[in-house]
Amino acid sequence: MSTIEHVLEERLIKTETLVAKKAKKKTATRRAYTKEDLKALKAHSKAKTPVEKIARLMKRSGPTLRQKAASMGLSLGHRR
Repeated sequence: MSTIEHVLEERLIKTETLVAKKAKKKTATRRAYTKEDLKALKAHSKAKTPVEKIARLMKRSGPTLRQKAASMGLSLGHRR
């Protein structure tokens, strides 16, 4: 094998390993709402807590909290 062929083969091997080591995309994990989560969401709705603050406390996104509150018949996020 010539030097050029050897270098090209090494580069090909390195490229293949780089492609193989590509990180997998992180997917969102779904967590079911516990009874405590639902009680806390209802209490925050009644206390007029801002959605961003609830999201940080419950470690959930704002839109998911709004969706769950709407399905429970609660109002969130309409206050300033």
